[in-house]
Amino acid sequence: MEGNEDLAALMREAGYLKDDGSVGLKVFARAASRHSKREYTHTYVKRWLSGMMPRDDMTRHAITRALSDRLGRPVGLDEIGFGVAEKVPADLGLSYPDKAVDGFSAIGGLWRADLANTAVLLNAPANVGAWNEASLSWLVSARHDAMSGTGKRRVGPADITGIQSTTELFDKLDGQHGGGHARRALIEFLRTDVDALLRGSYNDSTGRELFKVASEATLLGAWMSYDAGLHGLAQRYFIQALKLAELTGDRLRGASILDAMSHQATFLGKYREAANLARAARMGTETAGSPSASAHFYAMEARALARIGDAAECDRAMSAAVREFERRNPDDDPADWFGYFNESELAAELGHCNRDLGRSVDASTYASQSLGPAESGYVRSDFFVTMVLADAYLDQGEADEACRVALDALAIGEQIKSARCQAYVNEFRDRLSRVGKSPAVRDFVEQASNTRLWRPEDARRVPSHA
Repeated sequence: MEGNEDLAALMREAGYLKDDGSVGLKVFARAASRHSKREYTHTYVKRWLSGMMPRDDMTRHAITRALSDRLGRPVGLDEIGFGVAEKVPADLGLSYPDKAVDGFSAIGGLWRADLANTAVLLNAPANVGAWNEASLSWLVSARHDAMSGTGKRRVGPADITGIQSTTELFDKLDGQHGGGHARRALIEFLRTDVDALLRGSYNDSTGRELFKVASEATLLGAWMSYDAGLHGLAQRYFIQALKLAELTGDRLRGASILDAMSHQATFLGKYREAANLARAARMGTETAGSPSASAHFYAMEARALARIGDAAECDRAMSAAVREFERRNPDDDPADWFGYFNESELAAELGHCNRDLGRSVDASTYASQSLGPAESGYVRSDFFVTMVLADAYLDQGEADEACRVALDALAIGEQIKSARCQAYVNEFRDRLSRVGKSPAVRDFVEQASNTRLWRPEDARRVPSHA
């Protein structure tokens, strides 16, 4: 039996294997066991290295995850010589589907490839052209596909409710613990339950309800992938969620996904594309009659413009966001995606914008308003605005207060698995490096070094465009 040189090479890169193969096998067996319900020994590892492919998915994925943890990047089954059952095109899911059936095929393929740890997707960067194509396709779309399904499994109200309830559960986990916490479990649910329902039997009315909840669940998968730092994969989920939203006939639902795409584009430093995505969301819903949604679209545009440094246009967008927000009637808002956008959330957005425009006093004012006396209920959101407040104090020359606030944020971040949280910490670290080695800074670094998000060995560098 030939040996598995692909696996051996990655184990050497990860420090689990020396050239003579004499050390590290027991250590690697323990590392794989941590990601499995089984206990592996060095004998198992020898068999894998000899060329034997584990029969069960659990063992194969335990091997890739053990290597991913040590290497600090996703490792796919194809990289370790185990391969995947289907060839995955590098552009899978990047195009906005023309027909519903094309969308079902694309999203199903993405879910399967994601769970197979396919490196071409997990390591893919975002594609600027795909944002532009998707937003334009959605804006000009006039096609109304047939909503009925002709599969064997009949879809009923209980199926719709099941997807909705499960999505709500994962949404809560995401807000409390970050996208890296339960993302894979959500994708498994999408691949098994939702995929089967999309290919089931339903009439027009049921179909629209199915596409509504499937779009929401796929959108959450996109957000969690984005939060976990899987940006190319997240972008593809956003695009396919947008198509599902189009099938419902609800323009506001689709616009909320363009709004999310804008958020990701800003994070990745694609500011002009981010501003355009937010504008497309607003243009596509001019007759929707939701001031809350319009306010959020303006806020996303302002976030992008602030990063560019275009103060005049950012001020225009911020003013429009405030004006629209003051017109809103919360009772009329679609609670499933803009009901959360309250005074605290608006203040958080204005805090981000003013920080990026160099208006540190205004930034600290808005960030403090956002935090307020009550918790938001979303730990990650509290973390973000707390780090903005720390940045603002640092820019005001208040290093002592900035460090105190940052320590509060780092304490919050101990329970969150999020690449975005890491980006906020990296940005504060960069700002702090320009302050100098004052006693307050030295004391902060000493205390912060005990936290997961501050330790350099645990902090993979991610884009500092928080």
